[in-house]
Amino acid sequence: MHPALIRGWFSSLKPISLAGGVLRIQAGNLMQVRYLDEECRTAFIEAAQAVLEQLVTATFETNAPDEIADNDGYPLSISENNQLQLNDDYVFDNFVVGAGNRMAHAAAVAAAENPGQVYNPLFIHGDVGLGKTHLLQAICHETRRLGTCPTTLYISCETFANHFIEAVERGAMNQFRFHYRHVDLLVIDDIQFLGARERSQEEFFHTFNTLHQSQKQIVLSADCSPSEIPTLENRLVSRFKSGLVASIDAPCMETRMAILRKKSRLRCIEVPEDVIEYVATNVHTNIRDLEGALLRLDAMSQASDGTIDMDLARRALADGSESSAISIQQIIDVVTRHFGVRVKDLQSKKRPKSISHPRQVCMFLARELTQHSLEEVGGYFGGRDHSTVLHANRTIKKMIDTDAKVRRSVENLRAMLRAKQNGIS
Repeated sequence: MHPALIRGWFSSLKPISLAGGVLRIQAGNLMQVRYLDEECRTAFIEAAQAVLEQLVTATFETNAPDEIADNDGYPLSISENNQLQLNDDYVFDNFVVGAGNRMAHAAAVAAAENPGQVYNPLFIHGDVGLGKTHLLQAICHETRRLGTCPTTLYISCETFANHFIEAVERGAMNQFRFHYRHVDLLVIDDIQFLGARERSQEEFFHTFNTLHQSQKQIVLSADCSPSEIPTLENRLVSRFKSGLVASIDAPCMETRMAILRKKSRLRCIEVPEDVIEYVATNVHTNIRDLEGALLRLDAMSQASDGTIDMDLARRALADGSESSAISIQQIIDVVTRHFGVRVKDLQSKKRPKSISHPRQVCMFLARELTQHSLEEVGGYFGGRDHSTVLHANRTIKKMIDTDAKVRRSVENLRAMLRAKQNGIS
């Protein structure tokens, strides 16, 4: 480990007192206290005794409030902080319960209230846009509110795998293992991507066992059940199924209407009941599409007289059903103006965030609003392959769920494209 990392971490320690043969040392956070107590206590005692020439012991404590752990809580060689940010709207109170998600919701609440005691692990699976991420984040919010899990780690499966690879390359496996195995709650989204990573599966198997044996809560989500994850080792399938596996299905008509009412209240959008019923009848894929229809209604109403009625709803949904009429070139034009970048930059191999992010947004919108294949979309951006487009799509979807600024940006771009298609702009 680089000396600068060690100095930066240990320099924050402060002696509190020396009384009754006990040296009290203040650390910055709970993660630091745990590491010092388990790995460094003997070294501190020996050093103190050498200086003081008397028998002493050492204790570590912190005044810092409990918080969701991030990569700065331990001197990992992995420098990038990839912990997912929580969306303030993704709490249990804002989750609409229906027939298709009732068991998953009840299990999530129980796991948050009694972590490590019931439904451990909790495995939630379902198609895209049905509320898995909402429930995962609601568990994090609730355990923090109740104080039941002082140290929480909420990440994507891709982050776990990338951290593991980097730790192996840098010889930092001790730090990696401490970081992932000394938490009270481990929440991992999109665990299905572990299936393609053999060495990561081995490491996660041991991480899982360590946490489970210590009765620490584990929550996982995927787009399919454990037994359906391709190339996932049988021993992991068995462990994932050892707790509770709960599916989330597409919402029924009543649930779709309840979701639209809830979303419209949260966004302060006045929608008549007949319009809510009309939208719920015609949009029956997932929650994300319902929210998209609501935002489309709002954008179109703001572009006209501000009124949402059945006539506007019919035009908005007709507009949505003809999304193939939007071209990738239109998407590129709108995105480049919005972000202030040039078309040739999007098509280049340049990778700074100021260019890569608009490029990924373009790919995401192209997949959402056009009928082009992955290869065709990649062709518009310098001949990039289908895996690059898939990665961009996953990245922006995750950012929409976790980053309010990105969510507003994408919503505005959607609204501009829909309005353009509808002949408003």
